[in-house]
Amino acid sequence: MKAFLLAAGTGSRLRPITDHTPKCMLPIGGTPLIDLWLDALHRAEVDEVLVNLHHLSGVVARHLDKRRGPPVVHTSYEPELLGSAGTLRHHQDWVRDEEVFLVINADNLTDFDIRRLTEFHRSADTPATLTVFRAEDPSRCGVVEIDAHGRVTAFREKPAEPVSNLANAGLYAFHPRILSEVPDKYPIDIGFGLLPRLVGRARALPLEGYFRDIGTPEAYRQALREWRPKVPS
Repeated sequence: MKAFLLAAGTGSRLRPITDHTPKCMLPIGGTPLIDLWLDALHRAEVDEVLVNLHHLSGVVARHLDKRRGPPVVHTSYEPELLGSAGTLRHHQDWVRDEEVFLVINADNLTDFDIRRLTEFHRSADTPATLTVFRAEDPSRCGVVEIDAHGRVTAFREKPAEPVSNLANAGLYAFHPRILSEVPDKYPIDIGFGLLPRLVGRARALPLEGYFRDIGTPEAYRQALREWRPKVPS
């Protein structure tokens, strides 16, 4: 199985912390966030990971060059940001023959077992599965509406008046055929350019366990106070 680990963001809301350290390299309990994700993807039986790079790309690339052990990591530098959906479209040949591939936002912190996502996705014939959580401020998130069977009935990215606090957690399982629906323009994000097109055809999986978007200095400090990693099974 293959996965995209999206790590190209500039971390503008995290400045000045990210002036010299990319978001994905922020240490959590002494371990860079990107390593926590790569270890979690390995436990989920992911063989290859593509990491997109932009802000302070050399810092991340040098770290990944020194990393030993699975999964196999490929990097792709984006001189200009393609957007999360744009990155997937740009590399669609890399996953063309996959039954399913994963997409992970590298600036989130969670102890959720990614194996649950792949198992849930494979339990039904739908082209997309996204994870959801209860957000403290849903107006800063992609708000998801679902029916009694977990099927996504509406999706709104950062609405001014959210209808609920159920939000997109940035962990996805996709069938490669959905990439043909991403508009051929850049930059374009998953929340604006892809998920609205999948309403009625995607399912949502509630994320179990700890979850925090490391988007601001306060969120990062809070994560450092809260983080208690599970013992891998």
